[in-house]
Amino acid sequence: MTAVAGRRAAVFGWARFGVLALFVVIFLIPIYVLLVTSFKPLTEADPGQAWNLPRVWTTEAWQVAWEKLAPGLWNSVLLAVPGSLLSCALGSMNGYVLSKWRFPGADVLFTLFLFGMFIPYQGVMIPLVQLLVSVDQLAGLQGVFYGGIPGLVLAHVVYGIPICTLIFRNYYVTIPDELIEASRVDGAGMLRAYWSVVLPVSGPAIAVVIIWQFTSLWNDFLFAVFLTGPTSWPTTVMLNNIAGAQATPYSQQMAAAILASVPTMLIYILLGRFFMRGLMAGALKG
Repeated sequence: MTAVAGRRAAVFGWARFGVLALFVVIFLIPIYVLLVTSFKPLTEADPGQAWNLPRVWTTEAWQVAWEKLAPGLWNSVLLAVPGSLLSCALGSMNGYVLSKWRFPGADVLFTLFLFGMFIPYQGVMIPLVQLLVSVDQLAGLQGVFYGGIPGLVLAHVVYGIPICTLIFRNYYVTIPDELIEASRVDGAGMLRAYWSVVLPVSGPAIAVVIIWQFTSLWNDFLFAVFLTGPTSWPTTVMLNNIAGAQATPYSQQMAAAILASVPTMLIYILLGRFFMRGLMAGALKG
């Protein structure tokens, strides 16, 4: 019986490995097409030859894609980095207060926060534009909030507060209340307890929020189209504008798509293990 069970386990293991390998191949097929097409000259880059290796390997498409995307990549960095950090800081403080410093109406306030997650972008686009225009007029600025990166960062930070608060609040619930009470006994106030006790153990939740917000900001298209001008367009808008008048430059589009996706892939590679720890610790559990 032991030998039979061992053979069954081996068969099951190989079958599971085969299924996983099949899924990996299916997942890598689009990446193969992207890479192969990006190294083809324009004469070879067409849907009919998508699976074929280039007869002539060239990096011309990469050079053109970089020249067209470079300003947008920098604008996306100016958008995603401060936007992610601000969202993380505000979400962390909100989650801390709502989980460890209870006050009358805390549950109602938390519910109102969550309602913000379900408001569609399209429903606030016109009032958001009017608000940013009014802020520019009141501050005596022109094209800073409406038409510039700061307004886009503000919109995403405000829209990201609900989900960031939810993640941090549910993570901080798992931290024993005894730690906070011990800090109070030692004379620590609200901010001191947050800085010295809660924040040092917030790594997994911070990783979850940074990955979530960075990806959302980097991949944003709708807000970017409505709230920024040509000089402030991020990568997604400039990627959409890479098109030819007579023929579609598939090789340039493929190279640009790879360049645009590299930062988010690096974020997942660098913070991926912390992301999984945050999930397992309850960062996305209700």
